[in-house]
Amino acid sequence: MIRPKILGLLGLLGLLAVLAVARAGASPNDAQILKFENVNLDGNGYAFYYETSDGISRQETAELKHAGTAQEAIAVQGSVKWVGPDGVHYKLNYLADENGFQPEGEHLPRQETSSGMR
Repeated sequence: MIRPKILGLLGLLGLLAVLAVARAGASPNDAQILKFENVNLDGNGYAFYYETSDGISRQETAELKHAGTAQEAIAVQGSVKWVGPDGVHYKLNYLADENGFQPEGEHLPRQETSSGMR
């Protein structure tokens, strides 16, 4: 005969296994915001950061450059991290300014230089 304590423990382990399987199949729509910060830099830019329960985090800052001139522009710099469906952790750093969008990440293809080295 199995003791009641062992039955209770087996029931608890079964419940935990069901919950773990259910969590693994959770929809990205179920993610919760864990942290959020947003700062307006007196009309000269902004900064924000957020982190969600599904492993996504993003931070970005922007700065107004050459204010009041014909070259006035905003420069944005940031990064985003996430866990892909393949379970791999990704990180993308980026800069967007007068030279365009410039992404960097280990997962991105790299352009070969004239010497053939990456």
